Amino acid sequence: MTELRPVTVDELRHLVSERALAGETMLLNMGPQHPSTHGVLRLLLELDGEIVVNCIPDIGFLHTGIEKNMEAKTYQQAEVMTDRIDYMNNMGNNLTYCLAVEKLVGLDVPPRAQALRVILAELQRISSHLLWLGTSSLDLAAMSVFLYCMRERELILDVFEMVSGQRMMTTYIRPGGVWRDVPVEFEAAVRHIVNIMPARIDEYESMLTTNMLFLERTQGIGVISTEDCKRWGLSGPVIRATGLPYDLRKVRPYSGYEQYDFEIPTATTGDVYGRYLVRVEEMRQSVRIIRQALDRLPYGPVRSNNRKFVPPPRSELGVSMEALIHHFKLWTEGFPAPKEYVYVATEGPRGELGVYLEGDGGPKPYRVHYNTPSFANLQAMPILTRNHFIADLVGIIGSVDIVLGDADR
Repeated sequence: MTELRPVTVDELRHLVSERALAGETMLLNMGPQHPSTHGVLRLLLELDGEIVVNCIPDIGFLHTGIEKNMEAKTYQQAEVMTDRIDYMNNMGNNLTYCLAVEKLVGLDVPPRAQALRVILAELQRISSHLLWLGTSSLDLAAMSVFLYCMRERELILDVFEMVSGQRMMTTYIRPGGVWRDVPVEFEAAVRHIVNIMPARIDEYESMLTTNMLFLERTQGIGVISTEDCKRWGLSGPVIRATGLPYDLRKVRPYSGYEQYDFEIPTATTGDVYGRYLVRVEEMRQSVRIIRQALDRLPYGPVRSNNRKFVPPPRSELGVSMEALIHHFKLWTEGFPAPKEYVYVATEGPRGELGVYLEGDGGPKPYRVHYNTPSFANLQAMPILTRNHFIADLVGIIGSVDIVLGDADR
């Protein structure tokens, strides 16, 4: 058994300043067991009194080896692991992976399935932002906001349970479409959400947007520039809060997003408050997209009819031997993918979520690698926290909106 021993300052020499080595500043661990790090994140802080001189993120405590595990499974089996990466963006994870598989094998997706994917991806964005708003506000002692946000998030999770049987870990979006068509109650449930959300978002803003205590804790805190965001590879609300309207739904549309009319919310301050304003407005724009998708939701199949890649419907299994053979072979052997590679990226709630997928001619991916926003955005913590009070750290961490499963994988 390995003997546990304390880490010495000499072993951290390359991470800290000369002042720390001389004993002029203090080294302090924040996490990995800390409620305001939003997961098992350790921050090594160098402090001059209460002022942060440096902040070094230490990740890996939630490492699961998901990418390597996916390479040991067929393309269908591997999808269930995508839900576990960013567990606040299950539908978005499913969508990104399925888009990559479809691009790799050249698989079509029916129009109805495309529209359902957009509706569910935007509901997931609202759900994720509600959890972010509630928990980050709770970090700053705004308890009521958390309770209000959970009220609306429950309605969205009820819809996910309605269509997939699961509130989380849905695996509803599948290569070639979606698992099954939505039930008849689906449209009414989603319309109820989009009808009440504008007033509910106004309610959240009434508690925070002009609240002097909230402004004191967020304005001018955790500032980053557009150039620094580009330099560090940051994306999502973090870079849009600096004034850059970069959103993959507009820049490189997928799943028919080019059909929908919506704006890219931006701010100009690049601080905690700017990131708050961007995410709140993103919820309004998601409602706008969902409403349009519902209004033009076409009738028709929800899965491709290509039996080389998509199992036949259950109704055919009892009457068609060919359908039964396709079903058996797809679920026992999987389908082969060509010796090619693809990269597909989508706009997740936290930023650019990309997957690199490489086939070797067999039924299992040769290489799977994810480009996740939390991993990239965490790199900016030294910039965001420098010269701020240690009390400001919880607000800054919350404003970045990290998910450690997304970073560690």
